[in-house]
Amino acid sequence: MKSANWLVLVLAVILLEFLSWRTEALFTPTDNYLIVCGSSQNVTFQGRTFVPDLLLSSLSLKSESTSYVATSNSSVPSSLYQSARIFSGVASYKFNIKQEGRHWIRLYFYPFPKSGHDLLSAPITVVADDFVLLNNFTFENYNGSFLFEYAINVTSATLMLTFIPWNNSVSFVNAIEVVSIPDAVLPDQALALNSSAPVSSLSESALETVYRLNMGGPLITAQNDTLGRTWENDSKYLHVSSSAVNLSVNPASIKYTDSITQETAPNRVYATAVAMGDANVPSMNSKVTWVFPVDSNFRYLVRAHFCDILSQSLNAMVFNLYINDDIAVPSLDLSTLTGKLNLPYYKDFISKSSAESGTLTVSIGPDSAVDITNATLNGLEIMKISNDAGSLDGLSSAANLLPKSLSKKNRIPVIIGSLVGAVAAVALIGFCCCCMPILKSKVTNHGHPMLPLRLYGNFRTMTKISATSQKSGRASCISLASSNLGRFFTFREILNATNKFDETLLLGVGGFGRVYKGALEDGTKVAVKRGNHRSEQGLAEFQTEIEMLSKLRHRHLVSLIGYSDERSEMILVYEYMANGPLRSHLYGTNLPSLSWKQRLEICIGAARGLHYLHTSAARSIIHRDVKTTNILLDENFIAKVADFGLSKTGPELDQTHVSTAVKGSFGYLDPEYFRRQQLTEKSDVYSFGVVLMEVLCSRPALSPGLPREQVNIAEWAMSWQKKGMLEQIMDSNLVGKVNPASLKKYGETAEKCLAEHGIDRPSMGDILWNLEYALQLEETSSALMEPEDNSMNHIPTIQFTSLEPFDNSVSLINVGNSGIDDDGKDSATSSAFSQLVNPSGR
Repeated sequence: MKSANWLVLVLAVILLEFLSWRTEALFTPTDNYLIVCGSSQNVTFQGRTFVPDLLLSSLSLKSESTSYVATSNSSVPSSLYQSARIFSGVASYKFNIKQEGRHWIRLYFYPFPKSGHDLLSAPITVVADDFVLLNNFTFENYNGSFLFEYAINVTSATLMLTFIPWNNSVSFVNAIEVVSIPDAVLPDQALALNSSAPVSSLSESALETVYRLNMGGPLITAQNDTLGRTWENDSKYLHVSSSAVNLSVNPASIKYTDSITQETAPNRVYATAVAMGDANVPSMNSKVTWVFPVDSNFRYLVRAHFCDILSQSLNAMVFNLYINDDIAVPSLDLSTLTGKLNLPYYKDFISKSSAESGTLTVSIGPDSAVDITNATLNGLEIMKISNDAGSLDGLSSAANLLPKSLSKKNRIPVIIGSLVGAVAAVALIGFCCCCMPILKSKVTNHGHPMLPLRLYGNFRTMTKISATSQKSGRASCISLASSNLGRFFTFREILNATNKFDETLLLGVGGFGRVYKGALEDGTKVAVKRGNHRSEQGLAEFQTEIEMLSKLRHRHLVSLIGYSDERSEMILVYEYMANGPLRSHLYGTNLPSLSWKQRLEICIGAARGLHYLHTSAARSIIHRDVKTTNILLDENFIAKVADFGLSKTGPELDQTHVSTAVKGSFGYLDPEYFRRQQLTEKSDVYSFGVVLMEVLCSRPALSPGLPREQVNIAEWAMSWQKKGMLEQIMDSNLVGKVNPASLKKYGETAEKCLAEHGIDRPSMGDILWNLEYALQLEETSSALMEPEDNSMNHIPTIQFTSLEPFDNSVSLINVGNSGIDDDGKDSATSSAFSQLVNPSGR
C-alpha cells in the first residue's frame, strides 16, 4: 500500500513539473492582432482565428477603400485569401500597442484575377512607422499567394501601417498580423564575419525573414510553432543533394534550457538534421552547402541552429561552419558548448552576399584538426537587415514615401541638413581644385612620397606600395611594369575612351567590377573592365587575368589589349565583343533566338578555346569559372572564352590534381572538386557540361523558385537524357528544328561531361570531336544513319578540323617574351593586337 502511494506521489510530481514546464515554455503575446481584411466573418487559418479588420475596436482604418470577397467557387489558396481590402488612395491601419518592443508584422497577399482591378501589376508600397517594408513591389512575375514576415521594434503606444498606391493604381492586402515577440528571441548584436567584430543595436533596425529552414525535416506551419513561424524543408537549396543525409529523432527527446526554449525554435526543428552524406568518398575536404539568392545591397542576420541528435556519446561531433567563403565557426564542438546530447544551441552572424553571384551560402564540413569526418545542421534563419534609409526594399526612406501629413519625422531638419551638406560639398570641391596643382607640383618636383587623391572609396585594405612607387609618388596595386603584359594605358586615356565611365556605355557588372564599352584614339572598339577596389579578391583576380592573358593567344579566347594601374586603379582593356555574353542570347532578354546550328558552332568555339588552355603548355591552365556569362560572342557570333581571374595552372606531369580552395560559380561547380578541393581539367569539363544543357534548354543553371527536381539543370536534364527524352525539355524555339541524330550525339556528349567522377569524363578534345560530329549530322540529311554506339571516340567517316595545332592559335608564350606571336601572320593578332605595339604604350 505504501509503495502504491509512493508511486502516485512520484507521478504527481512528474505531472506538476511537466505542466510547469509547459506553462513556462508557451508564450502568450501581449499584442496579438490577427485580422482578415475585407471579410465580414472570422476565418480559421492554420489553427488560429483571424478577425475581420472593421470589427476590432482597438484597430482603426483610415482610407478610401473597398472590400472584395471572392465567390465560393473561386480557386483561392485558402480561406484566409477569400477576401481582400483594396485601397484606391493612401490607407493606414493604426494598431494600439499595449507593450513596446519587437513585434512580428506579417502581410498576406493573393492577387485575385477577377477582382475588377489589375492586382498582379499593382505596385505595392507598405510603410510601418519609420520603416519601408515594400516599395513598388508587384506580383507580375509570380504565381500564388504570398506571406511577408517582418520584425520591428515598436517604441510608442501605436503602430501605423500605411499602404501607398502609385501611378493611379490600387494597393491591397488580404490579411495582417501584428504580434508581440519575446525579447530574447531576436538578438541586439551579432558577429560581423568580415570584420570579426559585433554589430550592435540591431533592435533599431527592421528585419525581414527571407529564409527559415527545417533541415532534413518536413514543413512546419504556424500552428506547430509557438510564435506562428513557418519553417520550410531545406532540400531545394542544397547545392549537391547527394552530399547530405537526413536524420530525425522523437521531438520529445529534445531538452530545452532556460536560455533556449520552444520560442527559439520548435522541438521539431531540433529533432531533425542534415549530416554529411556521400559515404563513398569520406573526406576532410567534404562539405554540405546550401545556396540562397539574396539582394546584394543588404546585410543579413544569419542564425544557425544545432542539436547533436546523431552522436552516441559526447565529443563525437566537431566541425566547421562556413558562411560564403568565411569560416563562421571553426572547430564547433557541440559537446563542450551544451554538455549534453539532444540539447539545442544556436549562433548568430551578420553577412552579405557573394558580390559575384548575388547568393549567400551556408556550409558545414569536417574540421581538419580532428579525426571526425561528419558535421550537422538542424535549422537556419536568414533575415534581411534594413539599410541606413530604414528600408528593406530600395533606397527611399519612409519620410520620402509617406504623404507629409503622415510622416512621423520633421522634414525641416532634413532640408536644412541637405543644404548645409551641399554648401560643404561645394566648398570641398573648390578647395581640392585649388590645392591639387600644388600637390602635383610637390610630388613631381621634389619626390615627396605623397599619394594622389583617390577617386572614391578607401583602398587601404588592398593597395600595396612598392619601393619604386614610393619614390615616384604613384600608388600601384601590383608591380606590372613588364614588357610582356601588353600596352600600358594612362588613366587619362581610359577616361577618354569611356567618356569618363559614362553609365550609358555600361556593358555589365561582375564580381571583379564594371565593364564599359570604349573606343581608343584610332577608333578601335574595346571593352574596359574597371576593378572593384573594395575587394582583396579583386586584386588577386586582376593580377591573374593579366598574367594569364598576356601569355595566351587564340582565336577562341578573348584578347587582352592592355591595362592601367595608375591612381591605384585596376583596369583591363579587352577586344570588344559586339554580341556580348552567350547567356543573353539564351534567356532573360528580348534578343532573337539562336538556331541549333548557331548554338553548336558557339559550343564548338568555346570547346576549342578550353582545349587550347588544357593542352598548349607543359602545365595546363584550368579556367575554373566556365559558364555562359564567360563565353562572349563577337560581331560574327564567334565564341570566345573570357574572364581568367580564377584560372589556375594545372598539375605537374607527375601529379593528378592541384589541391586548392574551391572557387567558381554555384550551379557550374564540379561536385568532386567541391567535395575534395582537388582541381583538374575535368572540373572545366563538368562546368562545360552544364553550359551544354543551358544552351539546349535556355534556362539558368540554378532556378531556386522551381520544384526541387528542376532547381539544378544538370540533375534535371540528366534525368531526361537517361530516359532518352531530351527533346522534352529543349528550348521551345528549337522544337521540330533539330536533327534527332544531332540531338542524340549532343546529349551523349553532355551526359559524359556531367559524370559524377572526373575520371569518367572525356577530355575537351573528345568533346570537340563529338560536337563537330553533331554539327555535321545537323548539316546533313536527316536520313543520315545515327551512330551505332555511345562512344566518345572520333567517327572516322566524318571530316574534322585538325586539333594540333588549332587554326588561328598561337603557342603559349614563355615569360620574358614580347607577349605577341612570333608569327606575325596569325589572324588572332588583328586590329585588337595592333594596340599591343602602339608606340604610345609603355
